[in-house]
Amino acid sequence: MVKMPTLETPRLRIRPFAMEDLPDVHQLLDVDLGEAQLGTERLDSLGDRAQWLHWSILNYEQLAKLRQPPYGDRAIVLRSTGQLIGACGYVPCLNAFEQLPGFLSHGGSPGRNLYSTEFGLFYAITSAHQRQGFATEAGQALIDYAFRELSLNRIVATTDYGNDPSIGVMRKLGMRIERNPLPGPPWLQVVGILERA
Repeated sequence: MVKMPTLETPRLRIRPFAMEDLPDVHQLLDVDLGEAQLGTERLDSLGDRAQWLHWSILNYEQLAKLRQPPYGDRAIVLRSTGQLIGACGYVPCLNAFEQLPGFLSHGGSPGRNLYSTEFGLFYAITSAHQRQGFATEAGQALIDYAFRELSLNRIVATTDYGNDPSIGVMRKLGMRIERNPLPGPPWLQVVGILERA
């Protein structure tokens, strides 16, 4: 694997985070979206977010050296102003995906609760910039890169039952929406699945 380059769309630049982003990323993830279900715990202090940011930056280089996928969060900035308006990236998703009917067709059997790792897509946009298509635009750039450069077969995104905006983004990205038919695990509720055409 190689280091993922900065991706550009008509309105956005998706680039690695830098330590100079600390105030903006803290505002985005811990203040503005602090109560949102992002699949991770909110970090309460600027110091905790600084440690996360430092780790994220080191992660880019270390994963590339190990020839691993470019997992991790990246900054979403407006091309016109350079303003940081969100975060997106790739995450390894370990979950009981074989509970989902769409995965059963790939050899699973219902009720086994076997976990597998899938290549996950993550996106979060500051509330002031939501409902303007930015999450879809960033997500599409990541999907295009993953299918073209990483030669992936499938990408997933996960969210909660009630997160209609995120489910809407999944649909706009062309994902098939799967709902967990079983009551658990509680963190496996809705999965968007996109397979290579």
